Amino acid sequence: MNRCLTPRQQELVDIAGKLADIFAERAPEHDRENTFPVENYDDLRAAGFLKLTVPTELGGQGASLAELVPVLERLAMGDGSTALAVAMHISPIGQWASVWRRTQNPRLADLLRMAAADKLIWASVTSEPGMRNDMTDARTAAVKVDGGYRLTGRKAYATNTVVATHCSTTARYEEAEGGPRLLLCRVALDAPGVTKHQTWDTMGMRGTQSNDIVYEDVFVAEEDVVHSLPVGHLDARVFETVWTWAMGAFAAVYTGIAAGAVEWTATQLAARGKGADPLVQDTIGECEILVESSRALSYRHAEEVASRRIFDLGVQEGIARCALVKYVASNNASLVMRRLVDVLGGASYSRKLPYERMWRDAQAGIFMPMGNQAARRIIGASALGVEIAPVIGFDETGHDSRAKS
Repeated sequence: MNRCLTPRQQELVDIAGKLADIFAERAPEHDRENTFPVENYDDLRAAGFLKLTVPTELGGQGASLAELVPVLERLAMGDGSTALAVAMHISPIGQWASVWRRTQNPRLADLLRMAAADKLIWASVTSEPGMRNDMTDARTAAVKVDGGYRLTGRKAYATNTVVATHCSTTARYEEAEGGPRLLLCRVALDAPGVTKHQTWDTMGMRGTQSNDIVYEDVFVAEEDVVHSLPVGHLDARVFETVWTWAMGAFAAVYTGIAAGAVEWTATQLAARGKGADPLVQDTIGECEILVESSRALSYRHAEEVASRRIFDLGVQEGIARCALVKYVASNNASLVMRRLVDVLGGASYSRKLPYERMWRDAQAGIFMPMGNQAARRIIGASALGVEIAPVIGFDETGHDSRAKS
């Protein structure tokens, strides 16, 4: 189904479409060999997409979340792994850009200029084995030393670290005044004590190569601790940056995988003369409805972030709204893949055809942050008016200064 896009969105999607078609040809080999598609990154760089969300004033293309969402979706129609990997770079850059536009922070400007000059590729390295990745705590330990901290710990699901130069990461500072705090830090991935461990051998999203990262006494300067919050709290600044952009980006990727599967299936069935079959029409129609429902939520979300209306909801309800977007997109994608099997039959099971890879890739969305159970809990608690954790608001007082009374 054709999308209603602005001229700027359409221009970017057209470029993404050409890339996606190339990536789709390469995807089977990277999936089979369990390798990262480095050549796709070369193409993304040449197209200017690695600086897509860098402000134009700092050398980038200045794309908003509303312009990023359809680009990621189109890329994912060709290769979900590449789309998810590059989202881990483009989305954080967009987060910084939105903060820089408001604050004109010179350190942020320097980082954004580095990204514009292709000297910086980002990754988000916050997941840890056995711990829910909700940005409220970490097992990685931070110890205070002269000029900063020393970090020791192990991170999992470190997507994009094959090509990333730097990452954002989390660590727990136990000895902080007033109680333990979660530190949000910037780390250079070539820093002493940082090692990558080849652990990625999964059912799907194999091309992301989301291997483990180990920190062994890694020094983080004081100025590279970009934020901290009391452990166990929901935080307004994390909401404003991580949750608003990441959930929109993840939703776009899984919507794109589903849309790609619907398009491929419709083409296959039409070629077989099955287009007039009522069962085929019913199934394709249902799947189109699911994809369009996901898109509608994603585009509404992007508009609410751009207008900043989402921040008027308060921290917990705002995070719940972000979680809803990703929840619907990832679960709709999984349902689309299940329904299409009914009309594809044995073609859905062949490893020579792209459908089974799309099916496997789509399954990752259900447990990626914010996972299904955590999303349902915060959405339900917010609807019931129940606080699931203390809130650190925009005024830094520990109260949500933007919450509705």
